[in-house]
Amino acid sequence: GLDPPKETDLSKLFDEYRKYSVTRHSPASQKRYKAIINHFQTFLRGWPFLSKISQLNSKIFSDYQDYRKAQGAANKTINTEVTCLQGIFNLAVDWNYCKVSPSKGVGMLKEEINKAPAFLTKDQCSKILEKADAFMRPILYTFLHTGMRKAELENLEWDDVDLERKKIKIRYKDNWQPKTSERQIPINNGLMDVFLAQKAKAVPGCSLVFPKNGEKVEPNYLRKKFMELTKACGFGHMTCIHTLRHTFASHLVMGGVDLPTVQKLMGHANIATTMIYSHLADEHVDRAVEKLNF
Repeated sequence: GLDPPKETDLSKLFDEYRKYSVTRHSPASQKRYKAIINHFQTFLRGWPFLSKISQLNSKIFSDYQDYRKAQGAANKTINTEVTCLQGIFNLAVDWNYCKVSPSKGVGMLKEEINKAPAFLTKDQCSKILEKADAFMRPILYTFLHTGMRKAELENLEWDDVDLERKKIKIRYKDNWQPKTSERQIPINNGLMDVFLAQKAKAVPGCSLVFPKNGEKVEPNYLRKKFMELTKACGFGHMTCIHTLRHTFASHLVMGGVDLPTVQKLMGHANIATTMIYSHLADEHVDRAVEKLNF
């Protein structure tokens, strides 16, 4: 085979990777990879003589883990970053920039056991829906009844909503990809009314289900609105709109829905992700044996 060039510059690899990323990753992922590369390059400035791939070894990556830890990054975040960097250096091997990946054999940090996510009580859900304006109410209602991710709702188009079969399709589009695979979410009766009302006020020529002035909602707008509402309702510590997704899942599990079904509705690639709600099933487990009667 070809002999790899002796000395490929790290900066060349990272530039090539950014170009490679543009055609293969969603804008959100590109942004994340860019940020990770920036963290790593900033860290490498501590060793000005390190400029070639061949100069790296697994010790550098362990030092990077310590560096990020000292900056206050969570172990889970650091593991994600190292996994991303390993992917880049594996590509470097494929591209013949180096013989072996310098990130081979880097140990992962022990992740904190996932804390049970916070979610809104039924009472808090009623309060926030009551306080919301005509723009936010249907959006909050949809989040609570579908568990959609924020980007999924922002990018939802009428073509993705099958009112006949009562299904929402989360699927790949030219300009946007779902975080995990495609999935379908059933539309319940309350949500059906919300969608029919949205459809009635749809702007001609706009394909989005929840546009703002005929355009896609700007990235931080929903979070800002959500924070204003939770504050006004007296539970301002709930600052993350993703809480609505946790609320959907938590209430399903508390209602006795099994975890594989919740996994399917949430679009979790791995059941381990769904397991963060498993403690909520415990009381149903306790009641389950009462159903036995031989």
